[in-house]
Amino acid sequence: MPATFLKGDLFETKDIRAYAHGCNCAGAMDAGISIAFKKRWPAMFEEYAARCADGRLHLGDVLMWTDGETTIYNLAIQQHWKTRSKLAALTRALHKMVQMAEQAGIVRVGLPRMGAALGAPDARRVKSIVEGIGAQTSVELVVFEQFVRAASA
Repeated sequence: MPATFLKGDLFETKDIRAYAHGCNCAGAMDAGISIAFKKRWPAMFEEYAARCADGRLHLGDVLMWTDGETTIYNLAIQQHWKTRSKLAALTRALHKMVQMAEQAGIVRVGLPRMGAALGAPDARRVKSIVEGIGAQTSVELVVFEQFVRAASA
């Protein structure tokens, strides 16, 4: 299914219950949208930090975390928060993520623009990778390229 690119609020989109974001292998979620993931799902962050601390998260890996109807895919695309994201790691992690989502019966995954903060790779190449992987799967990848706060209810 082709990837969809839009503006909006990743966390306030009604029919998205699965989310993915890029992370590092050092156990830090202190920049960019990772901070929002850490604050919203502290138990997810604790599991992520523990896996990083004991060396179980490597470049290209995916840490899938589920709580009720919500699933988070942590895509290990940076070795450390001080280093640049690796396109090869992004490609491997996205492939793994869509396979995991297909097996779990997840049809849509919301993602922020990948690598937009620290360690950002070339945005055009990232978009091309996401489009290519999206075209090979039944999982819709919904990429929020620009944050626009949802109107309050």
